[in-house]
Amino acid sequence: QVQLVESGGGLVQTGDSLKLSCTVSGGDFRTYTMGWFRQAPGKEREYVGCLKRWGGGVADYSESVKGRFTISGNSAKNTIYLQMNSLRPEDTAVYSCAATNSVWSARRSDYNYHTWGQGTQVTVSS
Repeated sequence: QVQLVESGGGLVQTGDSLKLSCTVSGGDFRTYTMGWFRQAPGKEREYVGCLKRWGGGVADYSESVKGRFTISGNSAKNTIYLQMNSLRPEDTAVYSCAATNSVWSARRSDYNYHTWGQGTQVTVSS
């Protein structure tokens, strides 16, 4: 059974960068579409982006992070990453990675993801 563990969260200032990791065990991340989601206090979980399974690095991003965030994967480490640049206070949230076997068109809906990590807190101070 696949398991996901996030790391790399922390407290940063506006404009800083941060790189989150999601280490996958029990399966090859390339066989799943791997998503990143975030949830701020009092708000619904929000899609951040995802890496397409067997996609050779093909990724998708929400409009709110496009151009600032980059998702990548390292097959040797069975780990995916979320590189976050130009961070803003509104990026403050718990960030979680997730895995899905669903079709690509369903990538932005969290209910299509069957496995989730525990999340890591990212706080951006102004």
